Amino acid sequence: MALPVRSEKSGQWATQRLRKEEEGIPDPVPGGLLTCPRLLDGRHGRQQVQALSSQLLEVIPNSMRKQEVRTGREAGQGHGTGSPAEQVKALMDLLAGKGSQGSQTPQALDKTQDSPLGPCSTDSMIQRHRKALLSKVGGGPELAGPWHRLASLLLVEGLTDLQLREHDFTQVEATRGGGRPARTVALDRLFLPLSRVSVPPRVSITIGVAGMGKTTLVRHFVRLWAHGQVGKDFSLVLPLTFRDLNTHEKLCADRLICSVFPHIGEPSLAVAVPARALLILDGLDECRTPLDFSNTVACMDPKKEIPVDHLITNIIRGNLFPEVSIWITSRPGASGQIPGGLVDRMTEIRGFNEEEIKVCLEQMFPEDQALLGWVLSQVQADRALYLMCTVPAFCRLMGAALGHLWRSRPGPQDADLWPPRTLCELYSWYFRMALSGEGQEKGKASPRIEQVAHGGRKLVGTLGRLAFHGLLKKKHVFYEQDMKAFGVDLALLQGALCSCFLQREETLASSVAYCFTHLSLQEFVAAAYYYGASRRAIFDLFTESGVSWPRLGFLTHFRSAAQRAMQAEDGRLDVFLRFLSGLLSPRVNALLAGSLLAQGEHQAYRTQVAELLQGCLRPDAAVCARDINVLHCLHELQHTELVRSVEEAMECGALARLTGPPHCAALAYLLQVSDACAQEANLSLSLSQGVLQSLLPQLLYCRKLRLDANQFQDPVMELLGSVLSGKDCRIQKISLAENQISNKGAKALARSLLVNRSLTSLDLRGNSIGPQGAKALADALKINRTLTSLRTCQTMFHGERTILHSHQHCCSFSIFSPTLGSCVFQLLQGNTVRDDGARSMAEALASNRTLCVLHLQKNSIGPMGAQRMADALKQNRSLKELMLSSNSIGDGGSKALAEALKVNQGLESLDLQSNSISDAGVAALMGALCTNQTLLSLSLRENSISPEGGQAIAHALCTNSTLKNLDLTANLLHDQGAQAIAVAVRENRTLTSLHLQWNFIQAGAAQALGQALQLNRSLTSLDLQENAIGDDGACAVAHALKVNTALTALYLQVASIGAPGAQVLGEALAVNRTLEILDLRGNAIGVSGAKALANALKVNSSLRRLNLQETSLGMGGAICIATALSGNHRLQHINLQGNHIGESGARMISEAIKTNAPTCTVEM
Repeated sequence: MALPVRSEKSGQWATQRLRKEEEGIPDPVPGGLLTCPRLLDGRHGRQQVQALSSQLLEVIPNSMRKQEVRTGREAGQGHGTGSPAEQVKALMDLLAGKGSQGSQTPQALDKTQDSPLGPCSTDSMIQRHRKALLSKVGGGPELAGPWHRLASLLLVEGLTDLQLREHDFTQVEATRGGGRPARTVALDRLFLPLSRVSVPPRVSITIGVAGMGKTTLVRHFVRLWAHGQVGKDFSLVLPLTFRDLNTHEKLCADRLICSVFPHIGEPSLAVAVPARALLILDGLDECRTPLDFSNTVACMDPKKEIPVDHLITNIIRGNLFPEVSIWITSRPGASGQIPGGLVDRMTEIRGFNEEEIKVCLEQMFPEDQALLGWVLSQVQADRALYLMCTVPAFCRLMGAALGHLWRSRPGPQDADLWPPRTLCELYSWYFRMALSGEGQEKGKASPRIEQVAHGGRKLVGTLGRLAFHGLLKKKHVFYEQDMKAFGVDLALLQGALCSCFLQREETLASSVAYCFTHLSLQEFVAAAYYYGASRRAIFDLFTESGVSWPRLGFLTHFRSAAQRAMQAEDGRLDVFLRFLSGLLSPRVNALLAGSLLAQGEHQAYRTQVAELLQGCLRPDAAVCARDINVLHCLHELQHTELVRSVEEAMECGALARLTGPPHCAALAYLLQVSDACAQEANLSLSLSQGVLQSLLPQLLYCRKLRLDANQFQDPVMELLGSVLSGKDCRIQKISLAENQISNKGAKALARSLLVNRSLTSLDLRGNSIGPQGAKALADALKINRTLTSLRTCQTMFHGERTILHSHQHCCSFSIFSPTLGSCVFQLLQGNTVRDDGARSMAEALASNRTLCVLHLQKNSIGPMGAQRMADALKQNRSLKELMLSSNSIGDGGSKALAEALKVNQGLESLDLQSNSISDAGVAALMGALCTNQTLLSLSLRENSISPEGGQAIAHALCTNSTLKNLDLTANLLHDQGAQAIAVAVRENRTLTSLHLQWNFIQAGAAQALGQALQLNRSLTSLDLQENAIGDDGACAVAHALKVNTALTALYLQVASIGAPGAQVLGEALAVNRTLEILDLRGNAIGVSGAKALANALKVNSSLRRLNLQETSLGMGGAICIATALSGNHRLQHINLQGNHIGESGARMISEAIKTNAPTCTVEM
């Protein structure tokens, strides 16, 4: 059986493998992919035979022979040593799981007594190795607090374009600190199969932006393995860092192990004998030479010395140590060097969440709660800086700077310099902290001002050039030879000042490696160096080549830096340019004046630099990350006029007139950083196709996007479809209502739904989508498994085969998935889907079993359509809400749905408003309610239910024990039907809301309801609006309120109630302690009624809302109500409109209410 070869060209290999593992799809060759990634026949097989160590060839066949004797003795077969080719073939068969040896575990091979190392010597070697690792990484405590996040990692399907191409800061800002929706894998299962039928990964990569804790994770894992808590299936764990590997020019595989782990012994044996070994390569982004998988020559000889980058490439390929598992950590961009086809599993370290940011800062300031509270408030005050605190290293840096700011207590002259509002201001405070000597040994005198100034300039001069040229060369780790090359005084590196910026680490080659505490500190120091050097340099600082005299000057150098940053495709100079711009801001100049900058020197350049930056924005091109970085630079420069103008235009809906490149870039910037846009980016009535096209790359990261009424046509949908199809897409809700989208545009959106895994809401109301567009969307729903709710109002569905349903106030379509969350589709209202579209939707729903909500308002569905839906309900168990209001299902459709309700045990809400249902249909539905145990809400408003139907409803209420909400508004119940329902309410113990508005009910029925309320303990809301119950009916209800303790809302609008009824209601309110809402609008209660209610308000403590609109109060009644509120502090809202009070009276009463009840809102 031939083993598969992994192709580097297949970038989707890791994604496909992860999905197979998650779905439990067996690997075609279990174990083969990890243990032998190359074919054994032909020239390649001969190279393997010649390259394998002779010691390995001696050990493995002997062990195999012993295994075979134990498992194949009955067959009487024996094997000799054989030729090298036969030995390798036998070894590969064993590793691939062939033959009788396939049943033996790798651990059995490890325990063979004939192994040259022997079990005792192997165990002792491993114990020595564990102790050596513990001495290296330390035996620190278990991770706790914010570091608990490292106990599990996010499983991701490859890298996004954002991660591959952009600066780490840009990645955090664009995604607002949030990761992609992903499964998690516990640290103790990081190298185990994801399912029973998958195999362990050979090459695993863990990514995280700078400062996320990758090295901390590795050390924690190594410590746990040495204690036997994780990775128990690994006999050896071999952690290496690229900082160590950079000290070598050439290495062979054997020497790589020997030089780092001399206590292990012969590397070929050490790696071959254990069951499994794990080689950790920490910090790929720090590798001195980029890995080149396309041009590196294959090497399978473990004793051949080759360049280190070639060695690592061959190890990852599997040419060397093919049986060893590899774990690589890296920043996202650098990990893109490894072809996707070679990666078996990719994980990502998530950043801090809100609680972990708080815990991290608590650990920094454990004893000073006042300081902690102030730091937390400042961190949360600036959203841009707060998002960056999801990166642990940045969070600690910001905490240190703010802690210094608090302790230094700026005087009056510095009061306007804090707290920091920009990135450069924050790092300036950190710089001041370092210069002040905070954190030095106790007893040492604080440095004088002269020493501070000298120290700052010397630090920037010493480290700045190193930092700057390191950025240009993508170099972030420096060695002693680098220091000497850039003229860095090694003695200066031992001081406390440099310790705030540099970390010093001993390497295994007896040399010292230095790196900046965080990448951003290197960028800040580099910008400070460039700022100072550009004021006097007569050559291009980027190339150090001569520049003609007329072009010298700071602006020339700044222009060069801006051009270089705009041209850098990976964004490595973005933050450098932000810092360089920030050094020209007035606040930063004041902060660093005397120590690093000259007082007021920014004034000569600030305006010109702002114009220069705006000139970098390219016309007629999509807004890219470089353009948004220009806006960040303007923010650092404190030049905010452009952004402020766009922000104001967004607030007043005037974006349509702002179409220039600077405005588009500013809009894209606001989409990323604005708090308002974080909630919802509303771009309705304001965008042209050209502006939208320029914003497309930035729309990927909006959570909620409104693009209504922009006259977008199908070509725009093609563009939006490409955005929704992107792996980076984070859009959850998008509204495209009232545009000009037809079938072609709907098809483009449908194609994106096949792959999109973020969208939770799509609104396509008021477009021109026909049957073909509906069919395309339906076909997408057959594959999409994330949707749970669909609302399609006014869609002209005449089809009788649709399986869709509907809701009350808006049309929406959502579905919940345990992995992808909820997806809501607001779709197709006001389109022309017609019969064919309805049939297509029905076919889609036949295969979709996750739908929870279906809305089909105003779609001309008749009895046959209702019959189709009823048939679906008999089988469906997921649907919770069905809305069919404003259709024409009639009694026939009602009877069909009733039969479904007898069987269905999942539906909880059914809306049949305005469907021409009479007593026969109601009788069928009520018969179903006698047996149904799941329906919670039923709306039958605006039908033709007479007193006879009321009797059927009453019978159902006496039997049903689950229905909570019943809406019978606008029917023909009259007193007889309402009285029957009232009798049922006396017995019912579950109904909480009853709507009887506009049913021709009079005092008799109201009296029956009053008697029912005296006994009922479940009803919380009763609606009797627009029924002429009169004062007698009001008195009956009022008497009930004196004893009822359940009712919280009573609606008596336009109920023919006069002063007598109001007086009795007032008496009831003085006693009642549960009613919160009382609506008496449209009743002529007059001044005497107002006085009665006012007296009640003085003692009532439960009422929250009182509606007295159009109740003939007059000035006297309104004043009574206003003065009564001085003793009532619970009322939150009162409506006194339409009472002929006049402007002056309204003003006086409004002032009185504000004085007596400042928390109460009054409508006059």
